[in-house]
Amino acid sequence: MKKDKKVYEDKVYRLTRDAAPLSYMLSSKHTKRKALLYFDEETGVNRALRYARNQKSPFEDEQDGNLILEPIVFEDGFLHVPKNNPVLQEFLHYHPMNGSRFVEVDEAKDAEEEVEILNLEVDALVEASKMSIEQIETMSRVLFGRDTSKISTAELKRDILIFAKSNPSDFLEAINDPTMKVQGTVQLFFDKGLLTFRRNKKEIWFNTPSNKTRMLVVPFNEDPLYLATSYLQSDEGIDSLKMLENLIEV
Repeated sequence: MKKDKKVYEDKVYRLTRDAAPLSYMLSSKHTKRKALLYFDEETGVNRALRYARNQKSPFEDEQDGNLILEPIVFEDGFLHVPKNNPVLQEFLHYHPMNGSRFVEVDEAKDAEEEVEILNLEVDALVEASKMSIEQIETMSRVLFGRDTSKISTAELKRDILIFAKSNPSDFLEAINDPTMKVQGTVQLFFDKGLLTFRRNKKEIWFNTPSNKTRMLVVPFNEDPLYLATSYLQSDEGIDSLKMLENLIEV
């Protein structure tokens, strides 16, 4: 069987941080102070790496003594390695910072990920555009903690569309959350003053004409809206939920 011929091609690498420095020098050889090792799974040995342009291998144990060392410098966050420098490409492949400090640019993969994100944005915007004003008000209360009676319909629609475009995954998850409607109703209880916070939002109290008692204590770092919703849906709180719903319908 004929062995496939190896294909050599130009490659591009980029630093992973968004704010890449104008110039960044990558470590190019193993030293006691700065280890540059690749663990060989077949032999169980840590092999020292060293980039030398005139060598055929990036591993020290396969190099001769006639070394021509060159710095590896990313300019404006990118490093272009031509196909006639395969030893550098191999060195970067085995480099321990590959995947964390830098990655190889894969335009096809990047395009697939971008298409997936764009499709997600489209799905979210379509769902947002189909929402009724009642659904928009509910989501605005839950997501933004707003009193929707003080905001115009146009503003509410705009803000929901912006949120859907900027956070498509969170938006789609929210509209499919069965507790969303109940959370919106509970936020409305707060907006109407039927539920109130006390002691710097550490406690939630009923504030109806016939009930001024404490409903629950909010533990540290917990979401009070989620806690109130959970309580009012429980066996202990379901009668209070019905009572509060009747009051906002009056």
